[in-house]
Amino acid sequence: MNNDQNTQENLEKLIDKIKDVKIAMMTTAESDGSLRSRPMQTQQVKADGNLWFFTGYESGKSHEIEEDFHVNLSYAEPSDNLYVSVSGRARLLRDQQKIDELWTSDMKAWFPGGKEDSNIGLIKVTIDKAEYWDTPNNTLVTLYGMAKSALTGEPAKGGENKKMNL
Repeated sequence: MNNDQNTQENLEKLIDKIKDVKIAMMTTAESDGSLRSRPMQTQQVKADGNLWFFTGYESGKSHEIEEDFHVNLSYAEPSDNLYVSVSGRARLLRDQQKIDELWTSDMKAWFPGGKEDSNIGLIKVTIDKAEYWDTPNNTLVTLYGMAKSALTGEPAKGGENKKMNL
């Protein structure tokens, strides 16, 4: 298997894991180097390795992205024991065609002027690296692993964990 094929398979697996998790915690760096996280609704997860979010064009996170484009996105679905960390490069855009494509009526709560709101913007995150933890969601399997660990003294197997460079 060549690197391109392996990268594409990793990307497909990552997308499959996060496609139904609607909210990510997006972390940016402030000008003094401190980190700041906030919940963001993922509007689109693309097979090309791009994630799309709506934002206020003049928001704090927009200014932080303009200064340092590195971001981290943390996805969690505790009911499925799924946790994903994505590192990537963010870009702030005003792309009316993409806004029209991604727009849903929910967005009107954030942008009262609708799709033409003067403060509407998009954040496009290109995925560079990711890591996920996907543990068995069956309580009996988890309890069995913990009990086996207690009896044998070997660490419990917490499920699948993988780092990916994309």
